[in-house]
Amino acid sequence: MTRTRIATRPCPYRESEMLRQGGVHPVLARLYASRGLSDAKELSSELAALIPPSGLLHIGAAAVFLADAIAAGKRMVIVADYDCDGATACATALRGLRAMGAQVDFIVPNRFEYGYGLTPEIVELTAREKSPDIIITVDNGIASIDGVAEANRRGIEVVVTDHHLPADTLPQARVIVNPNQPECGFPSKHLAGVGVVFYVLLALRAELRKRGVFDAQTQPKLDNLLDLVALGTVADVVRLDSNNRILVAQGLKRMRAGRMHAGVAALFRVAGREARSAGPFDLGFALGPRLNAAGRLQDMSLGIECLITDDEGRAWALAQQLNDINLKRREIEAEMQDTALLHLDQFEPANSSTISVFDADWHQGVIGIVASRLKEKFYRPTITFAPGADGWIKGSGRSIPGFHLRDALDLVSKRAPSLIDKFGGHAMAAGLTIRADAFEAFSAAFEAVGQAWLSKQQLERVVETDGPLEDAYYTTQFIELMDGQVWGQGFAPPVFCDEFRVVSQRILKERHLKLLLEKNGARFDAIWFGHTDAVGERARVAFRLDANEYNGVTKVQLLVEHAEPA
Repeated sequence: MTRTRIATRPCPYRESEMLRQGGVHPVLARLYASRGLSDAKELSSELAALIPPSGLLHIGAAAVFLADAIAAGKRMVIVADYDCDGATACATALRGLRAMGAQVDFIVPNRFEYGYGLTPEIVELTAREKSPDIIITVDNGIASIDGVAEANRRGIEVVVTDHHLPADTLPQARVIVNPNQPECGFPSKHLAGVGVVFYVLLALRAELRKRGVFDAQTQPKLDNLLDLVALGTVADVVRLDSNNRILVAQGLKRMRAGRMHAGVAALFRVAGREARSAGPFDLGFALGPRLNAAGRLQDMSLGIECLITDDEGRAWALAQQLNDINLKRREIEAEMQDTALLHLDQFEPANSSTISVFDADWHQGVIGIVASRLKEKFYRPTITFAPGADGWIKGSGRSIPGFHLRDALDLVSKRAPSLIDKFGGHAMAAGLTIRADAFEAFSAAFEAVGQAWLSKQQLERVVETDGPLEDAYYTTQFIELMDGQVWGQGFAPPVFCDEFRVVSQRILKERHLKLLLEKNGARFDAIWFGHTDAVGERARVAFRLDANEYNGVTKVQLLVEHAEPA
C-alpha cells in the first residue's frame, strides 16, 4: 500500500502573533496563519467584505444586456450543468431573474444523451421545446464553441456564465462572465458556477436600480439566495478563499436560523441532519450527494425542481425521491468499486504513478465517485472509464496535489493528437472521451506523463497537521469555537498531532479501531474509522477533535486520521 507520513504545517510566527494581537483566539491565530492568512480583515464573514462585482470582466455588459432583455420581455432559458453546482446555479438564476421581472425557464440535458455543456444538439432541443430569444449557461459553456455557433445561427443570443478553465479559443457568445477567462482581473479565481451567477444577479440588480426600476426599498433581496450559493460552493469543492468563505458562512448562517428554501430544508431532513447546527460537512457529504445522484443516474431536473419549489410538501416528496436515487447510487458504486479492485488486484503502487481502469458493465454516472475512492486508496491520479455510445468510452478522473489533471490530458492529446476525442476540467478533476480500442494506448500515454511529473515524495500520502494542541483546549467549548469557522477545500479543517500512551484498544464492528489514549494524566476516547490494525503502546497520533454525545453527556473524543509508532 501507499506510504503515509505525518507532517506539521509550518506556521509563520509573525503572522500568528499579529492575528493574536488583533484579538483572535491563540490557537485559531496559529491555525489561520499556517493556512496563509495574515490579516484579521480576511476573517470577516460579513457580506460587505465581498469583492465587488465590478472586478469581473464583462459583468457590466452582462447586466446591461439582461436589463434590456427584461425590459423588452424577451424569453430566456437557462441551460444548466447536471451536478450540484449546476443545480444550485440554475435555481439561483431562476429565482433571481424572476424576482427582477424576467421571463425565464430552464432545461437540463440528460447527460447520457447529450453529453456535457451547451452542445449543438441541446441548442436544437432548447429551440424546439422552449423557443427562447436568449440562452444563459450556468456552470458550463466556456468550452461550447460549436453549441454557441449553432445558437447564433438560429438567432438565439447566448450569455455564458461559467468558472471552468477555457481552452485556447472562446465561444462567440454575446457575453462571457468567467473569472478564469483571459484578462479577467477578478482577485478570486475560485468562485463556483453558482457564485458567478450570484455575482451576475448583483450586477443586474444594480443596473436596474440605476434605471429606476427598483430603489433600495423595493429591490429584490438577493441575500435569501445564499443558502443555494453556499450549498453549490461547498459541493463543487472549489477553494474556500476568503471570498468563498463569506458566501458559505452567510449561507450557513441563514440555514442555522431556519431561513432557507423549502428544498434545502427538506434535504436536511431526509439526510437526518440538523439545519440548526449546519456546517460545511453537511453540505458536502449529506446534501450535495443527494442532489448529485439525480444527475448521475437520471436527470437533474428533479434536483432543480426541489430547489425552486416553495411548496414544502412538494419539496419533501422530491427530497425523498432524491434520497432513494442516492441509495441506488451507493449500491451501484459499491459494486463498481469491488470490480475495480479486482481489476487492480495485481496493481503495484511501487511501479506506477497513475491508474486507468475500464469495465464494460460500469455506469457512466458513477465513474467519477469510483475514481475518487480509488485515488483515496492508492493515492495516484486515477481515471475510470465506462462505455459510452457506439465504440466510445467516457472517462472521469480525480487527481492528487501537484498533478494538474486537465493539463496532463492536454499534454497527452498534444503528444498523440488522435487519442482523445474531447476533454475538459480542472486541476483535481476532469472528464474525457476516447475510443474503446484506444484504452491501452491512452493508459500508457497517461502513465508516461505521471512518470515524468510525479516524484516518489508526491506519491506518499501526507497527513498535514497543526502540531500539538495545548492541554487546556481539549474541551467542548473549544470544539464549538472551531465549528463556528468555515473550513473546507484549500482551508483545511484542523488536525492536531501528539504522542499518547495507548491504554487500551479493541476492534469495533469488525471495521473500526476503538482506543483509549492518555497524555499528561488525561484520558481520551478515540476512534480510527475503517482501520483495524493494532497500534503500539506509544503512538504519534494525528487526530481531529469531536464532541461526542452519549446518554445526554457530551465528551471530547479524538477522530484518528493516522497513527504511527512514537
